[in-house]
Amino acid sequence: MRGPSPADPDVVGGLLGRRPRAEFEVVVADAGGRPVVIRNAPLMEDGAPMPTRYWLVGDEERQAVSRLESAGGVRRAEADVDPVDLEDAHRRYAAERDAALPPGWNGPRPTGGVGGTRRGVKCLHAHYAWHLAGGDDPVGRWVAARLAEGTGD
Repeated sequence: MRGPSPADPDVVGGLLGRRPRAEFEVVVADAGGRPVVIRNAPLMEDGAPMPTRYWLVGDEERQAVSRLESAGGVRRAEADVDPVDLEDAHRRYAAERDAALPPGWNGPRPTGGVGGTRRGVKCLHAHYAWHLAGGDDPVGRWVAARLAEGTGD
C-alpha cells in the first residue's frame, strides 16, 4: 500500500476516463508502479456519499473482470457464493467505509456494502478490488479463482 504521488490524480484520471471526485490512495499497484486498486474516501469533494470504497482502476484487471461479467459472471458468482458469507462481507465493507467518515459527520452517508449494494452481487469489479486490497471478500476470491483458471477470458 502506498499513498498517492503528485502524478496519481492524473494517472488515475486517465484510467477512469475522468478526474477523480474523491480523495483516494493507491492501495495496489502493479510491478511497474501503475495503480491497480484505489481506496476512496467515503465522501466526494462536494460532501456527497461515495459508496465504492475500493475501485479497480488497472486496465488489464478491469478488462479481464469485464469479460467475466459479460459471460454471466455476476449471476454465476451469486449462485456459487454462500449468501451468508456475502452478507457478512457487505456488512464488514460498510463498517470499514463508515469508520473512515469524518468524526461527527452529520451529512449524507454512503449506504450499502460492496459497491454500494445492499445484498447480492452487483459488480464483480468492486468485489475483486476489495479482495486485491486484502479484503475478506468471497466474491473477490471467486473472481480471482475464475481469472486464474482463465475462465474470465
